[in-house]
Amino acid sequence: MKTRLKVKQPKSRLANYELQRARLFKVKMAQETKLLKKIKKKLGKLEEVLRFVGYSEDLVYRFYHQSFKVYRIQELTERIVAQLQGLAPGLSLNSWFMEIVRQGTGREFALSDNRDWTKITRPMLEAFFHARYFLEMVCKFGKELESPPQVLPSGWAAVLYLYGLR
Repeated sequence: MKTRLKVKQPKSRLANYELQRARLFKVKMAQETKLLKKIKKKLGKLEEVLRFVGYSEDLVYRFYHQSFKVYRIQELTERIVAQLQGLAPGLSLNSWFMEIVRQGTGREFALSDNRDWTKITRPMLEAFFHARYFLEMVCKFGKELESPPQVLPSGWAAVLYLYGLR
């Protein structure tokens, strides 16, 4: 007498898709929770850096004054980026953000820069403004959120994009 083996019927594609989606959601939520905990843990230091970069008012003025002192804004940008990367060292920061940072840092003043002042120095300001924005959002939501929200405020969604979690 032959015994029949019961063969499990494969799940429908929709069921597989939903299962995959649920697993991905769980992983993402775990990563978001870990990031938020790290932000909360380092919030004091992050807010200290945010206060420190407040002196950028003078450096933005230096752009319009066409002073080589605007080049100091690169140091602030790099300091912020280091803090942001330190929150999730295992994750790469958003490639567009890093492109903006690369274009706005690593430059030393040369007298010839005066001929193309805005072309050369504007990327420095742009990189700084983007970096400061993300630092502001990290500090804001580090104070406001207790856990990752289901409905994302735009600023928190931007932070998640920064870390590739969106």
